[in-house]
Amino acid sequence: MADTNIDSILGRIVIERNLCTDTEVKECIEKVKKYNRAGKPRSLAEVLHASGYVTRTQLKRVSKVAEEAKPAQKIPGFQILEKLGSGAMATVFKAKQVSLDRMVAIKVLPNRLSENPEYVARFYKEGKAAAMLNHRNIVQAIDVGEAGGYHYFVMEYVKGKTVYDDLSKNKVYKESDALDITIQIAEALAHAHAKNLIHRDVKPKNVMLTEDGIAKLADMGLAREMSDMEAAQQEAGRAYGTPYYIAPEQIRGEIDIDARADIYALGAMLYHMITGKVPFDAPTPSAVMHKHLKQQLVPPDHLNKELSLGVAEVVEVMMAKDRNERYANVKLLLEDLHAVRNGEAPLHARTRFNDEMLEGLEQGQIGIDHALENVLDQGPEQTGLKMALIISLGALFIAIIVIVMILSQK
Repeated sequence: MADTNIDSILGRIVIERNLCTDTEVKECIEKVKKYNRAGKPRSLAEVLHASGYVTRTQLKRVSKVAEEAKPAQKIPGFQILEKLGSGAMATVFKAKQVSLDRMVAIKVLPNRLSENPEYVARFYKEGKAAAMLNHRNIVQAIDVGEAGGYHYFVMEYVKGKTVYDDLSKNKVYKESDALDITIQIAEALAHAHAKNLIHRDVKPKNVMLTEDGIAKLADMGLAREMSDMEAAQQEAGRAYGTPYYIAPEQIRGEIDIDARADIYALGAMLYHMITGKVPFDAPTPSAVMHKHLKQQLVPPDHLNKELSLGVAEVVEVMMAKDRNERYANVKLLLEDLHAVRNGEAPLHARTRFNDEMLEGLEQGQIGIDHALENVLDQGPEQTGLKMALIISLGALFIAIIVIVMILSQK
């Protein structure tokens, strides 16, 4: 006996993809019924091909989609249309919510993970975390539940692409476009942080771009309440995040992860967008994470000469390895992002760099004073040359101070 459930899904998919007309599918369904009554069962796929309506290649593609969509068909009130993507943790389908006649996306937990209480709990935790948020730059949660033994999470359907789709094609974003996207995701993070939630997995794959240019943060799978110390203790010592964009404190598995971890990840994503390269690369995930911990960041304007000094300064502060040297919160970050987008200096980032430079200059002046003392102790035959060197260093020191003062006033 043919699988009538698969046949019904297959019939709808070939119509939606304009491979067959509704009349042609109904004709083939009647033929399937005749074969079954005659004791010679045939599948709809076989009849469609025998009737010359679809090729074997087309059938192979749509049959795979139909088979994958079979579990999701058990979710009441939703009509599965097509598979959007899949990963180790879930498969996502495009579907129609029948009651409201609107498109949605449904994430379905694989059957093999549905038997694991830890994965099921994390799945529902993601849904509840997303439900706490209501912002135009965050993919909206709609429903979460279980049907036919399958756990599902219904969310807003975003027609468009991800930042990762662009980067995987070696696209390097214009500075202005990258800043526009980063500002929107920073706004989303500000909303989440105000709700006491940290995302912990900001990355290009989790940033959707609509056809209207709106950026939306997705996937709350690793989100955690900052005050949830019980969960923090359970996760202590384990690195949660994506190696190319993960903050150093997440790599170390520290328990007091806060909003600054999301700022680091967003900085790493911005770096990738404006340079076409990830901040740190290596053959293995562990080697990449080691570089996040130990290796100095190559400034983005060293890789892309068209970048402004301002955006480079912002990225470097966002990605400071010591979180105390990053932006303290997203509000301060947004002020600098907007300033750079408007062609102005990023005051918070520049203040930090100026403070560091002045500290270094202060140490340099101490060194010059010490050198002068040593020169005066030398014999007259060595003093002339060394005095000339000291005078040159002093002039350079004064010039740098003047430059710093000018930059501080901009």
